[in-house]
Amino acid sequence: MSTIDADSYTGPMEVDFHFDVMCPWAYQTSLWMRDVRDRLGLQVNWKFFSLEEVNLREGKKHPWERDWSYGWSMMRIGAILRRDSMDLLDKWYAESGRALHVDGNRPHNPDVARHLLREIGADPDVVDVSISDETTHDEIKAEHQRVIDSGGFGVPTLFFDDKAIFGPVLLEPPTGHAALRMWDLVVGWLEFPRLYEVQRPKMAEDERAIYETFKPYLEARDWVSINRGKEVGFDPQAAG
Repeated sequence: MSTIDADSYTGPMEVDFHFDVMCPWAYQTSLWMRDVRDRLGLQVNWKFFSLEEVNLREGKKHPWERDWSYGWSMMRIGAILRRDSMDLLDKWYAESGRALHVDGNRPHNPDVARHLLREIGADPDVVDVSISDETTHDEIKAEHQRVIDSGGFGVPTLFFDDKAIFGPVLLEPPTGHAALRMWDLVVGWLEFPRLYEVQRPKMAEDERAIYETFKPYLEARDWVSINRGKEVGFDPQAAG
């Protein structure tokens, strides 16, 4: 099976990657995205999307109406860092994502967030700056709305100019030639504007693998996972 070659690659060189630090699926895809970026020299623009807002239950406050709101507040930190450089946001997402989804820590705790900022060489006071800067809400809202206006509903969502693709949704991020092969498949979708969905059904062994991979996240989260209005169950009994 052929794959693209970095020396002869002529495909898209820039992509907007919408994410929420809270999303374990987006985190897995971001690992693959960084591998592809580094091999092809792509420009990856990290953008925001709020799972809290898109899955907001009736009668609950919007995340921007709260003093501190898990994923939304982490993105506010990211917005401040991005004003300095996209590289800082990249490092922040990598560090916070690893803390939550691999180490089972709580980057959505302000004190942990300050610690993680120190780890990437950033000023821990960015946490307080992000809280006091109301314009960070506007940045996140605008990027969130972009996904909604495209017909999107979650992350990861990739934009190639004005063309949006949801996914790839994957559990084991490929690396090397396999990563480039997957990128080739993803950008190949752009040739078929009326191709909407290809999906692999999940069997019991897939559900067990998902549970084991997401276990650190499940133990660290302080929220209920909601997808399109329904609570998402990661039942340990189903994985036993």
